[in-house]
Amino acid sequence: MGYAIEAEGLVKRFGDTAALAGVSFTAEAGTVLGVLGPNGAGKTTATRVLATLVQPTEGTARVGGHDVVRAAHQVRRLIGLTGQYAGVDELLTGTENLIMIGRLLGFSRRDSRARAAELLSRFGLTEAAERPARTYSGGMRRRLDLAASLVGRPQVLFLDEPTTGLDPRSRTDLWDIVRGLTAGGVTVLLTTQYLEEADRLADDIIVLDRGRLIAHGTPDELKAEVGGHVLEMRVHHDADTATAVRLAADLAGTAPEVRGDGLVAVAITDPAIMPTMVRRLDDAHIVLTELSMRKPGLDEVFFSLTGHRPDNAETGGAETEAGADDLDTMADAGDLDAAVGEPDGSTDREGAAA
Repeated sequence: MGYAIEAEGLVKRFGDTAALAGVSFTAEAGTVLGVLGPNGAGKTTATRVLATLVQPTEGTARVGGHDVVRAAHQVRRLIGLTGQYAGVDELLTGTENLIMIGRLLGFSRRDSRARAAELLSRFGLTEAAERPARTYSGGMRRRLDLAASLVGRPQVLFLDEPTTGLDPRSRTDLWDIVRGLTAGGVTVLLTTQYLEEADRLADDIIVLDRGRLIAHGTPDELKAEVGGHVLEMRVHHDADTATAVRLAADLAGTAPEVRGDGLVAVAITDPAIMPTMVRRLDDAHIVLTELSMRKPGLDEVFFSLTGHRPDNAETGGAETEAGADDLDTMADAGDLDAAVGEPDGSTDREGAAA
């Protein structure tokens, strides 16, 4: 099928901070590549490099076969970009927002209006089309933002935390939209803090930590590396938690995780150790109020690779790559100018629409 995205040895430095430190990965055309990692891992920086918003310090990257530095103009013709927050004009109506994007991309007024009507219908926004975007709910604004990124019919779509702050229903609706896009041949790079989102949507996943790629595989492959099952237990007396953790570690051979609600979880390779675990806990006079076993999820993958759970995974907080990505819009103005300007000094309006 061929690769729609190729990155080799990407390095991006901001002063003494390495936001990316030699990252290499690929994404096949028509698939979803999920990008996971804690705050400051380099997820947003990688997205910005691939979207030609900043130039890498070292390494190469190609999107649709075009180099993101030497052929940035051609790359921008192929891509769409949706960030963590809605990038639409709140004073314009839904229709006006999309027509504006179409005109900036060089479409005629007639074609822009037709494309706007098509996308508003596709995203269930027809009834709200003539209302100012400021009157839209959060889910409606995100759908309009995604529609804006699709005006130019991109071959590759970058979604940077697209469901941040959305309610579960709106998040599920966006998942359905992403599935429809890939079914139509669009390649999607998805950065997310929601592990369930990556599990459901991603064909392949890369995990970044401190600017380095620490894992790459399908969701099932990454889960298989953690262990065959996850044993979960909750002790009756908090004072017994440390002893339970020690016993679980000795028997399983892996470090258990103690979650905020007191649940102890440990990856195991052989389910047959559960009776032995119960006997050892009983011998230690530890009373359990909960005991269960299940297949591992991406949360266990993330924990085993990084030592903690995703930042704000439960609350849906937005990522801020402290000390690195936060500098993209401040300390790297030169790179940004190079990314959005043409050699003759003009501004490329045919790139990512949103």
